[in-house]
Amino acid sequence: MTIRYDEALREQVGTHLAGHRRRVVDDPSKRHAAVAIVLVDSEPGEDRIDPAPVDEWIGGRPLPDQNLDGRMVDVAGGAAFLLCRRTSRLNSHSAQWALPGGRLDPGETVVDAALRELHEEVGIKLSDESVLGLLDDYPTRSGYVITPVVLWGGGRLDPQPSPDEVVAVYRVGLHQLQRPDSPRFITIPESERPVVQIPLGNDLIHAPTGAVLLQMRWLGLEGRPDRVDELEQPVFAWR
Repeated sequence: MTIRYDEALREQVGTHLAGHRRRVVDDPSKRHAAVAIVLVDSEPGEDRIDPAPVDEWIGGRPLPDQNLDGRMVDVAGGAAFLLCRRTSRLNSHSAQWALPGGRLDPGETVVDAALRELHEEVGIKLSDESVLGLLDDYPTRSGYVITPVVLWGGGRLDPQPSPDEVVAVYRVGLHQLQRPDSPRFITIPESERPVVQIPLGNDLIHAPTGAVLLQMRWLGLEGRPDRVDELEQPVFAWR
């Protein structure tokens, strides 16, 4: 079942975020970054074909399941968020799924950075009035503290991805976060912490993006205050 994109959803998410005692990570050894969870409208069936050249983008990355091919298809419908497929040409975290975002510039707030990166990466300009609230900070293995900023897009919007950073932008229905097979947890020998996997389309979204999306489901949609900052990333995301 898709989730209606309406004022009731906007109020629900905003209320859940406002009532949450947010976890803040203060670690001077890590750089600060922000990501944008942009809530938009979408139509069922508008994404039956993945617009990205997946075979080229996948870059030989082994897929975790023989039934997965890496394509992000049949995920749109109703209230959705914007998910990016990063280019394989980037120096760090290339060819990975990501929310629009990046490190803070000197003097920037997390909201300023999220709005700026959203504009630079996917060509969407929103104002401070679009902010619904913040999720918990997530410290990454690669040396960042990520603050997720939840934004109300106010409609479908029209992403225009920057070709230097983003291969394609997808509207992923929020109902996809509540799939019965989601979330998944696995163990790895390199860590005692569970690795989180969020099934979306024909791929799995890992932390940090997967952890952020899981808290968007638990807190933003369901009002659950469960923490996600201790969920582990796969080893390929540690660098």
